[in-house]
Parts: sequence; C-alpha cells; structure tokens
Amino acid sequence: MSDEQAPVLEAVDVTVHYPVHRARGEIVHALENASLRLHPGRTVALVGESGSGKSTFARTLALAQEPTSGRVLLGGEPASARGRRARRAYAGRVQMVLQDPFGSLNPLHRVRYLLERPLRLHGAVTDREDLERRLRALLERVRLTPPERFLDAFPHELSGGQRQRVAIARALAVEPEVLLGDELVTMLDVSIRLEILNLLAALRDEEHLAMLYITHDIAGARYFADEIAVMYAGEIVEYGTAEDVTQTPAHPYTRLLLDSTPDPDRMEFLAGRRTGGLDGMAPDAAEDDYGEPPDLVHPPTGCRFHPRCPLARPSCSSEAPPRVDVTERHWAACVLLLDPDEDDAHGHTTTREMTP
Repeated sequence: MSDEQAPVLEAVDVTVHYPVHRARGEIVHALENASLRLHPGRTVALVGESGSGKSTFARTLALAQEPTSGRVLLGGEPASARGRRARRAYAGRVQMVLQDPFGSLNPLHRVRYLLERPLRLHGAVTDREDLERRLRALLERVRLTPPERFLDAFPHELSGGQRQRVAIARALAVEPEVLLGDELVTMLDVSIRLEILNLLAALRDEEHLAMLYITHDIAGARYFADEIAVMYAGEIVEYGTAEDVTQTPAHPYTRLLLDSTPDPDRMEFLAGRRTGGLDGMAPDAAEDDYGEPPDLVHPPTGCRFHPRCPLARPSCSSEAPPRVDVTERHWAACVLLLDPDEDDAHGHTTTREMTP
C-alpha cells in the first residue's frame, strides 16, 4: 500500500512460535509471516476472533515478545529491546495500552506516582515545579479535569473509563511516536467507549501518532480506523482501507465477521433479521455451522480458514492462498479472487461480486 510518509513502525514477515511440548516437538503457530505498517497520524485496526493472534502481534511490535523469525523496524531500522538501555529507548518511542486498566495500574500507588515514574525515567524534568506542570498537562490531555481531583487518587477510586484515561496518560508521558492499543475499550461500559475512542482520535490527530487499534468489533473499527487488517489463525487474510474492507469485503472470513456484527448501517440488522449470508451459501445458514477456530498446535494445511469456509474448494486444503490485489489499496489472501467461475467444494458456482 502506498503512503506519502514512510512508516514509523513496521513488521516484516513476523512469525511467532511457542513451544508447548519439547519432547514431542509441538509448537503453537501463533503468528505466520505477518506484515504491517504503521504511519504517523493514521490508525490501523487489527480485527479478528479471540485467539487469532492479535495480542501476540501487538506484544511483538512492542518487543515484549521476540519473534521466531521476521523483523520489526522502527524508523526503517531494525528494532531491539535487548538490554536496559535499548529497552528504555524503544519504550520512549513505542507505547502499549492494555485491555484491563485496573490490572495495568499498580493499585498500591496513587495516580501521581504512576505518571511521575515515566516522566522521571524518560522526560527531562528540571525541578519539582516542572514536574507538577507536566503532571497536570498529562491529565488535561486525556480530559481528566480538574487535575488535582485525580492526582492523589488510587486506581480503585476511579471509574473504568477514568482508569483507562490514566493508562493512556502514562503512555503519553514519554511522548511516543507509536501507540498500540490492545482491546482498550472492551472492558468499559458502552456509554464510555465512544468517549475513549474520540479521545484517541483527537490525540492521534493533534500529536501525529501512529496507532494500532486491536479489536474484535470490525463494524466499530470502520468508524475509528483508516485501514483494517483482518487476522485469522495467526495470518493476515485481508487488508485495505476501512471503507473497502467493511463495504466490499473480499475474504469469506471478513464477510462472516461482518454478518455477525450488528452494524447499524447494514440494513438486514435494521430489519431485525438477516436477509442472507455469503453468496453461494444458504440464506438461513447459522454462523455456528462454521465450527470453531483451528488448533494452532496442528493448524490446517493450505488455507487455515478452509475447514470453516462455506465456499472452500478442494485445493484450499492443500495450497496456501495467494495474495490478490482487489484494488490498489485493498488485498486479500483467497483463491476465489483468482478464478471465481470454478465450482467450490460444496457444489456452488462462485461467480459473484465480493460484496456483503
């Protein structure tokens, strides 16, 4: 995908395998050849089911997880977090905000201490007066006002939304170039989620942050992200602009995600029912018919989605799907895009437009 600015953070063919039984040589294939670029002032949403590898990918980009193979590039140079100095330098440019704000904030410390620590470690704090000014500025940036109301509070004295704002403020304290958000609104009340997303969008635009937004809500990602990457079983299977991926999805898995999401813009949900599914699939087919995510210790051969795909062909079980460009800024890894006229494994003719 072309972009006027060079990516600030990039994953190139990143693979992560976890050993689970060394004697039997078993490993978890958590990520396979995943590539992604994060550009200043733009948000990429990484969407997929639980267990699809999204958090592993974020941890790898944060260098909290070392890749088995592949590279992470920061500013075009290979990134490293080996050693205290390198780890601190990397954290000064790339920060991660986790899903559970209560779990990520030490309950024994007040907000003042939680924000002071990164400022002292990474910031050029000159004196106590300068420190106080920076603390207040951080809380104001995340809309926690008046600051004095929150500085001496403990995490348990704050609401979930307020705790997440403190976690975001702590990440911003080092003035990073990249912010990685791992399901950072999932545990919040629905009424608070939009406020946090609006805050992140404002921070991204004001401070020109490169942002990765991990979520299972593909419909919500459409309104917040510039691009969407769809991950299934450790592989990115579709990538494109948020509008392209949600309005003209090219991969069957993406289309099933969209069919399972009550997006107000999708008229079948406004009617209170589904009026159909994937082309070539029975209109009354239930999503449960597509089974469970695969075992990543023994992942399926060929296309990893083929055991659940309603449009799978015999070749899908043995051949890795090619990456096919749908448009200049939209691609998907699916053989159906190469030869849509061939019959699929269920006997359906798959000539169709790739629309939801």
